[in-house]
Formats: sequence, C-alpha cells, structure tokens
Amino acid sequence: MKTEGRNAVLELLKTDKTIEKILLEKGAQGTLARIFAEARKRDIRVQFVPRGVLDKESAEGRHQGVIAFTTDFSYADIADMGGGENALIVLCDGIEDVHNLGSILRVAECAGAEGVVIPKAKGASVTEAVVRISAGAAEHIPVAKVSSINAAIDTLKEKGFWVYALEAGGSPIYDANLSGKIALVVGGEDCGVHRLTQQKCDGVLSIPLFGKVNSLNASVALGIAVYEVVRARMQK
Repeated sequence: MKTEGRNAVLELLKTDKTIEKILLEKGAQGTLARIFAEARKRDIRVQFVPRGVLDKESAEGRHQGVIAFTTDFSYADIADMGGGENALIVLCDGIEDVHNLGSILRVAECAGAEGVVIPKAKGASVTEAVVRISAGAAEHIPVAKVSSINAAIDTLKEKGFWVYALEAGGSPIYDANLSGKIALVVGGEDCGVHRLTQQKCDGVLSIPLFGKVNSLNASVALGIAVYEVVRARMQK
C-alpha cells in the first residue's frame, strides 16, 4: 500500500505500522528533510529518486515529493469500538467517492470519534488516495469494514449507542439530545441513507438548509453534525 503526500507520510511515521520504504525526491528540503530525519530514527529505508520516478509510482500525481510503502491497511473490529462513556462513531452508508471517505475520516478523527464503519460492498475502501485525502487521519482512527451497516447498527445499539441517520426531513439536529454514546449514519452521494437503514436508527436528524441547493456534500454534512455533538457536550 502506498501513502502519498507530506502530511500523510508524517502522520504515518507517528504510528507503529510497518513501513517498508520511503521514496523521497532528490534535494529534499523543509518538510521532506523532516520526513527523512524521522525515517532515519526508525531505521526505515529511504531512497532518493528523481521526481519522474515518483510521478510513475503515484496514483494521482499528488505525491508532493514523497511516497511511503506499507503493508495493506489494517481494518479494526467493530466489537472493539465504543468503549468510551461518550463514544462517537460514524457509519458510512454507501459512500463511494474516495474524496468523501477521506474527508470523512479526517473530520471524524479531528472531532475525537472512536471509529468509522464502512461496508464491504457498495462503498469505497481505504486506499492510498483515501489515506492521502484524509491528511493522515486514516492512520489514527480505527476503521471497521462490515458486511452490513444495518447489522452494525444493531451491534452498536447492544453497546448502548443511540444511532441517528443524517438525512433530510428529520428533526433539527440542534434540538437533539446528543449526550451518551452516539453513532451518526451518513449516506452516499446520490441516494443518502437508505430507507431501511433509517428505519433501523433511533431517529433521523437534519441540518437546516436555507439556500436554493437542497443538499450538502456528505463530508460537509458530517462535519457540521459531529461538531454539533462536540459543542453540545462541551456546554455541559
């Protein structure tokens, strides 16, 4: 697996994951020099190569002069999530765009969520692009990959979670009681949270919209929602 980009690789170096090697652009300075120093501390093999080599190795041409090679992404077990008294977990119902998933991981990690749950089918997986887009957040937040989001909701309810779908037509999120263990379900780019999944949830929460566009990007909607959870808890 490849991790591209300066911030993503720096965050990777803070973890205990096995890094096989790092490709650095020749003449590395600034952040790239810092990456080299951190890699040397961990006895990680570093190769200085021309930019053209990085361009060929890069999936999207956004390597910023560095690519790290690791073993495949290690997914967490949902059974290990949700131990905290005020745990926050995010479930992705059909998020297929890697940019959205990467942004969701970044938002969830920044808000202090204990984990993110994604489906094995009909959804994006954690790829090199997702790790890069997450700005390294994917290296710090547990991600569980499950056969069924609906079954995952049942599992979380058994752990004492209140599960809410983020979808139009629900109750205003600003009126909700967001104390205790909370799980938020964010839907895919086209169809949102599936109806059966909404029915599995304890409720549907909505973000008021006042413009002419009738929906928010999934990661933007999640960002508003998770920080409403944070705000509500900080006031207590």
